[in-house]
Amino acid sequence: MNDLNKNEGQPVPALLDILEDLGGDRYGGEEISQLAHALQCATLAQESGAAESLVVAALLHDIGHLVNPKDEGAAAAGIDAAHEKVGAAYLSRWFGAAVTAPIAMHVDAKRYLCQAEEGYFQRLSDESIRSLAVQGGPFTAAEADSFLARPYAADAIALRRWDEAAKDPDKKTPALQAFAPMIERSLSA
Repeated sequence: MNDLNKNEGQPVPALLDILEDLGGDRYGGEEISQLAHALQCATLAQESGAAESLVVAALLHDIGHLVNPKDEGAAAAGIDAAHEKVGAAYLSRWFGAAVTAPIAMHVDAKRYLCQAEEGYFQRLSDESIRSLAVQGGPFTAAEADSFLARPYAADAIALRRWDEAAKDPDKKTPALQAFAPMIERSLSA
């Protein structure tokens, strides 16, 4: 495994290294790699006109899968490794809430959409349905209302929609390095 402390003092190279070095494996049971999924998600965010901080959140939303050695195979074993919380905590050393909050909330956004939007659950991939089961399943109506009242809920929902759409083995995206300037501009002061 890659040394996660490589380039620690330089967040942009460190994050690009993690995605490049560890993102080549398949994304769960999907037909694409973690890196391809990240690039597709960020590209979809960018194409929709999202703020740069949200594009960066889309790019990095699953970094918790890559930086947590306990994550591999967790969902298949019926364990929620809380990749969204691990990833947001990992990134919080460099980014503020505009990047980390949607990441921390993107699993809850799936749970919300499964409760609130008719037909959403049926559009989930098989792998997303499997992970939903260990993540607590769809929200209740009260949980959904509570989720919507939180800051960044709308951004988390947008991120979730791109997340589900970012599983196309044929989608063309910019190279990872193309997102480096956006990452740099999104860093906390």
